[in-house]
Amino acid sequence: MENYAEKQKRTSVKKALPDTPEALLAVIAEISRGENLKVYAVGGYIRDRLLGREFSGEIDLSVVGDGIQFAETLRKKLNLRNRVQVYRRFGTARIQTGSIVLELATSRRESYSEDSRKPNVEPAPFEEDLARRDFTINTLAVEISEPDKIINLFDGLADLDNKIIRTPLDPCKTFSDDPLRMLRAIRFAAKLGFIIEKLTWEGIKREKRRLEIVSKERINDEFFKILASSPPSKGLSLLHDSGVLGVIFPDIEALSGVEQVGRHHHKDVLQHTLKVVDHLAEKTDRVDLLFAALLHDIGKPRTKYFDPDSGWTFHGHEHVGERMVKKMGKTYRLPEELVNKTSRLVRLHMRPINLNDEDVSDSAIRRLVVQAGDQIDDLLMLCRADITSANKVKVKRYIAEFDQMMQRMEEIDQKDQLRSFQSPIRGDEIMKRTGLPEGPRIGLIKTLIEEKILDGEIPNSVDGAEQIFDEIAGIVNDMKNAEVSRLLRTLMQERSDGIQS
Repeated sequence: MENYAEKQKRTSVKKALPDTPEALLAVIAEISRGENLKVYAVGGYIRDRLLGREFSGEIDLSVVGDGIQFAETLRKKLNLRNRVQVYRRFGTARIQTGSIVLELATSRRESYSEDSRKPNVEPAPFEEDLARRDFTINTLAVEISEPDKIINLFDGLADLDNKIIRTPLDPCKTFSDDPLRMLRAIRFAAKLGFIIEKLTWEGIKREKRRLEIVSKERINDEFFKILASSPPSKGLSLLHDSGVLGVIFPDIEALSGVEQVGRHHHKDVLQHTLKVVDHLAEKTDRVDLLFAALLHDIGKPRTKYFDPDSGWTFHGHEHVGERMVKKMGKTYRLPEELVNKTSRLVRLHMRPINLNDEDVSDSAIRRLVVQAGDQIDDLLMLCRADITSANKVKVKRYIAEFDQMMQRMEEIDQKDQLRSFQSPIRGDEIMKRTGLPEGPRIGLIKTLIEEKILDGEIPNSVDGAEQIFDEIAGIVNDMKNAEVSRLLRTLMQERSDGIQS
């Protein structure tokens, strides 16, 4: 029969949930001894602890026994309210303990079929469990009852010291079994500043086509983590040099290369793009904006043309690029909001540069502010990062001119309040005042009033709109239906294209 002291020891676990990984593992070790189980902390938690990196919030535990059952035991003994998330096919479970997430897995071996990265799993000794892992630096482990004793079966400590990414087993088999590990190798190299070992690198280049069996969503998740590394060009260059970029995003890979006609050659658009992304990353860590920078010239390969008089041109690449981004969104299953924001920035990215001219009218600046809407600051940040050249004097001059344009834009915006621009007289008010039904005539009246504001002929206010309302309503009322529709389409297209009417 359990005595009082033993009962107190067992129930005390429930009273206070540890809020540090070390304290939590000590409690879990106590529970595991009571269950007569060997439990190991392995992978990222151990790696990051040895590197002195900030705790990620997750701990991977390998259980020599039933990992799912042990997760349920922890839930009960730690008095957790959260349910255990179970992935029975893989012998894994996930549970939230305060601010810490535990990933528990039965110590196992894995086998794969040719057309799937989903493994068939079965229990196995812990040594085999370590061998199946992606990289030696992620095979480092501790038995949680002996937290200071590092298990180092695959020389992960040496690779950690030497900053090397290497697979514990044959890299071709490692990557063929789970192709996503190729992207993880590049992510770790970029994130940690490590070098990918030669045989592992060759394995990535040989097995890159296996990534075609991986879902677009999983690829996107790894890709955006690579893009978030600092500097982004490190991981992006590894994707390009390995050939992986051409498999996962061929439209981006198509930016690479320089063509020459006589003495005329254009600069490598991919290398220019990587510079732009790095410049932008110095100002922001927003991955959505870095993605827009990565795609800002995506239309250039399809629009390049050599003119004997002026050299290489890329006329209209921003409009072609906008359409390409929208198509890529569907092909690669990118989030709709990301696609919409990115395509808009791609379409507009040439506009601020083209405003670097003292002769540009205030109207052109107003139209750009309205067109960009709540993305105007993102657009300006992107365009400033797009000023690149090997000539430092030229870059300094261009940036000074761009900053002057931004100051002028700020002055106009403060005066006209255009960032949240809306027509001073809304459609329902126009219908009420004119007696016209909802339709193109209402839209045209509203648009013509907006055009007068953007041209600076009237202030952006209800009083300003009142000055010309009756005149515009009368003109539109006298127009034929076909004329109304045609003019409305023309005005909206010109506004979309950034053309002054």
